[in-house]
Amino acid sequence: MKKIICLVLSLVVAVSLLGGCGSQKETTADGTNTLSGSVSTNGSTSMENVIGALKEQFTNENAGVTISYDATGSGTGIEAVSNGSCDIGLSSRKLKDSETGLTATTIALDGIAVIANSGCGVENLTQQQVADIYLGKITNWKEVGGADLAIACIGRESSSGTRDGFESATSTKDACVLSQELTSTGAVIEAVKNSPNAIGYTSFSAVAGKTDIRVLTVDGVACSEATILDGSYAIQRPFNLVTKDGTTLSAAAQAFVTYASSAEAADLIRNAGAVPAA
Repeated sequence: MKKIICLVLSLVVAVSLLGGCGSQKETTADGTNTLSGSVSTNGSTSMENVIGALKEQFTNENAGVTISYDATGSGTGIEAVSNGSCDIGLSSRKLKDSETGLTATTIALDGIAVIANSGCGVENLTQQQVADIYLGKITNWKEVGGADLAIACIGRESSSGTRDGFESATSTKDACVLSQELTSTGAVIEAVKNSPNAIGYTSFSAVAGKTDIRVLTVDGVACSEATILDGSYAIQRPFNLVTKDGTTLSAAAQAFVTYASSAEAADLIRNAGAVPAA
């Protein structure tokens, strides 16, 4: 009998120890469930405003959860979730055919705004003109009705989701002739602001309310929530949460994915400058 009691006690201790590992749901005195634990996210710099708004609200409602955000770029974030070094990857582009074993959950759509310094003298470009500028076929603003200035093309680094989305939409994949290749959304905006002959591209969410750069219309269509949602603004891409197939997320991480992709989060995403997918 003593052996049986000892065995039962050992099992109880083992189960309690397992239950204390990682994220978990705890039951409060009034019988409600609360989440606890940490969630690590890694990836797209363009998603900073959206993820910041979502994690702030989520952690306000779930005080036992902490969410980290490592802004490294979409390619790095996808690699991080694939090798298990983060819970959720953040990608501002579609997954490539080579990026297997992963699931992308689209939480928002983002237009890629084409921006220029106001000194260029141009307010609108066709999508073909945008492509020809980045391909090096158009090299002076006067060729598209602007000032007599040599065009300086500013772009993002090769792992950037913004770059991938821009090049995919403009059919300039791996063929852009760049004056500068920068590693963040903010750096592109600063470079364009400080160079009278510059053109760049960046997330729509990052340029809302900016007055020191010019956001160009493309084919006469402004980059806005309405034109992104109805597809009339052609240069756009998704904001995705990427998870690894066959890996069970912690309760906290799964709850965050569910929340971020729900209608409940729509206003937060909209206020952060993107277009909610839900």
